[in-house]
Amino acid sequence: MQPNAFKTIGIIGKPSDPSIADTLCNLYQFLEENGCDYIVDEQSATLNPYLTPTKCPLDDIGYRCDAIIAVGGDGTFLAAARAVVDADVPLIGVNLGRLGFLVDISPIQLSNKLSKILQGHYRLEKRYLLQAKIVRDGEIIHEQTAVNEVVVHRWVTPSMIEIITHIDGQLLNTQRSDGLIISTPTGSTAYALSAGGPILHPSLSALVLVPLNPHTLSNRPIVIDDAAEIEIGFREGRQINALVSCDHLEIPDVQIHDKILIKKITKPIKILHPEDHDFYHVLRGKLNWSSGYPL
Repeated sequence: MQPNAFKTIGIIGKPSDPSIADTLCNLYQFLEENGCDYIVDEQSATLNPYLTPTKCPLDDIGYRCDAIIAVGGDGTFLAAARAVVDADVPLIGVNLGRLGFLVDISPIQLSNKLSKILQGHYRLEKRYLLQAKIVRDGEIIHEQTAVNEVVVHRWVTPSMIEIITHIDGQLLNTQRSDGLIISTPTGSTAYALSAGGPILHPSLSALVLVPLNPHTLSNRPIVIDDAAEIEIGFREGRQINALVSCDHLEIPDVQIHDKILIKKITKPIKILHPEDHDFYHVLRGKLNWSSGYPL
């Protein structure tokens, strides 16, 4: 048996989901058989009353491990990525969800593919996050990170909101719409895709801005450099009911004089894929491309 490239593994499961208990038990057993120590996030550690693994708060787990395994769907992976980005620890995804663009190891592949990753045979991929700041009267009142996207959208109102967008201090446009998605390449296969945005390859240094149901049909998605700082404001004189969400984490009660500043975080998350990982194969499988044709 080859020595493991990672000695201590952190495990983050889908929150409060008893259905992942069997997979977690299999994962514990696999890691023990392969000579790995493991630490489990506090919520997942309670899912099986007959096992008492070492547990750790979610915010601390990244600093105590050499790698993290996220067990669930893409939502679980996003939460894990936000929790450990500052710890600079790589993530591995085990897919118990439905679509799964980020979690690419199925439970039945666990033994084969995970053993190779632990031995150092993997593909390393870096993905960048966004940081959104809500600025009111010159002070930052909210901060949140996002792996997929930051969304500014209307909230509890039938009326459109009027958004003013600047990129690196230069006016891009004003738009009346239901909102605006600012997406990373990772998020380009999520909400931005359903709103008509393009798919970006994960290796691109780019962001995509996708309007939500714009009043003017010529208002189309635009791809920009990911080094840019984006500022979102609102047209004066109109009452608004707007909400900002970062990967579905909501920041409500945005006011008309608030500014939303969005910028890429310089430290990426690291994802460990099996060596045979192929982004285009994932697209074909998840989006049902080339249906009916031999692959």
